[in-house]
Amino acid sequence: MTEQRAVCDFDFRGLILDYGEVLSVKPTPEQIERMAAIFGISGGHFMKLYERNRREYDRGDLNAERYWFSFADEPGLGLRADQIRLLREWDVEMWSNTDPLMIDWLKAVHLSGVRTALLSNMPADMIARVRTSFAWISYFDCMVFSYETRLTKPEPAIYERCIEELGTLPDQTLFVDDRDVNVQAAQNLGIQAIRFESLRQLRAQLEELRFPILPVLPVPTLA
Repeated sequence: MTEQRAVCDFDFRGLILDYGEVLSVKPTPEQIERMAAIFGISGGHFMKLYERNRREYDRGDLNAERYWFSFADEPGLGLRADQIRLLREWDVEMWSNTDPLMIDWLKAVHLSGVRTALLSNMPADMIARVRTSFAWISYFDCMVFSYETRLTKPEPAIYERCIEELGTLPDQTLFVDDRDVNVQAAQNLGIQAIRFESLRQLRAQLEELRFPILPVLPVPTLA
């Protein structure tokens, strides 16, 4: 017998969204492999090194040069200074593809009167792309980035900063992020939070919470 979860009603006044792998889609294996090729390593090895100092990079503790040169701290790996520009460009490029259905949902929520915020661990290069290239940022009432606040998720202070700018109370706010640790940190502050795994899963959990606006699922294509 399956466990039935109780349906909860919340007076939702605000929505906070993560960017990477929530609004944006996952980088493709090809995008990862071409960056890994600069170091002569596998995509899996590259992503381990990518994550190792990423929070420090997103927070601004490391500049771009130091972050990318830190890969070469690994025995047997090297990097030339002239390759950093390419890595920075490809890094931004692989996070620049957004999910149109998630953008449509964001727009619908914003137009419904629910206040909206973007809360993301993001370095300066990617922030510049978001601010200058994406028209959908107009659907956010505020945006809070790690590099600009010198705070990163899951630090409580960055959530508190976002809630303050959003102008809602924690128990009136829903947060959506793809990482368990970030979701748990939000819940610890009294924010209702969902871990994003897929659009279908998100919609199902929003229905359980009776969130007023639901994302539209993709129309199945005929084989």
